[in-house]
Amino acid sequence: MRSLLPLRRDEEMLLPMEREFDRALARFFGVLPEEKRPVMSEWAPRLDIEENEKAILVRVDLPGMEAPEVSVSVEDGMLVLRGERREEREEPPARDRTYHRTERFVARFYRAVKLPPGADVEHIAAATRAGVLTVTIPKKVEAMPRKIEVKPEA
Repeated sequence: MRSLLPLRRDEEMLLPMEREFDRALARFFGVLPEEKRPVMSEWAPRLDIEENEKAILVRVDLPGMEAPEVSVSVEDGMLVLRGERREEREEPPARDRTYHRTERFVARFYRAVKLPPGADVEHIAAATRAGVLTVTIPKKVEAMPRKIEVKPEA
């Protein structure tokens, strides 16, 4: 939410210092602290994680982004989502336009979600529709719940 609110002037001045501190922590410890990981860039899109019997669904809001602008991968047991929302510009720029306000942003994003042990990483699928990326992570057969029938003793 912080990235959607306008920054006060004193907050703008602290952002470069905060990024440098995060980089120093990463160099010293090898990784960023857990609370810093999701927001490693200018924008962290919101996501929902849902689970059913057969799969885990991750839905990510990526308004205005097309499929080629998004990267989905599995790295070290993590589902990694990356991308960049680019500015739409006319070439050459239209001379008859005057912008009174521009609030749409241009930014890179990075999100990482830890995968559970029963995830079938070989069969992960991803699709976009209407600005929402849906990643389907099937569960391995042995990780799926099994119903065991209870029989009366004879």
